Amino acid sequence: LQVPRAPSQPAASSESRRFANKHSKKALKASLTLGILLGMFFVAWLPFFVTNVTQAVCSCVPAGFFDVLTWLGYCNSTMNPIIYPLFMRDFKRAMGKYLPCCRRSGEPRPSAISLSMRNSNSGPRAATSLKNVL
Repeated sequence: LQVPRAPSQPAASSESRRFANKHSKKALKASLTLGILLGMFFVAWLPFFVTNVTQAVCSCVPAGFFDVLTWLGYCNSTMNPIIYPLFMRDFKRAMGKYLPCCRRSGEPRPSAISLSMRNSNSGPRAATSLKNVL
């Protein structure tokens, strides 16, 4: 017995492959970004925590070395706002939208009312003006 097969649809197949390929690229990029962030976190903070435990056990760590490791961790926190825009386009767009220093010329500044309406979780509403709110 042979089961009849549906005729192949090359356009749909090609489109589904392109869709899957696009999402796998996004997942790969997200994994890469997360790997870089976690890797930098461990490189910066692991020596601090190991030294902290060592200091608690034997009190043999010089204060200057401990300070250097603490500042290495602080530097990691400084790197996060640099890494996110480099690897995440959505983050870069959001920062450009809300920070005046990163906004492109000609882009309108979001109003406080539009921000509060957007951030309230009350669902979709009709557009309201300031007169209606007051």
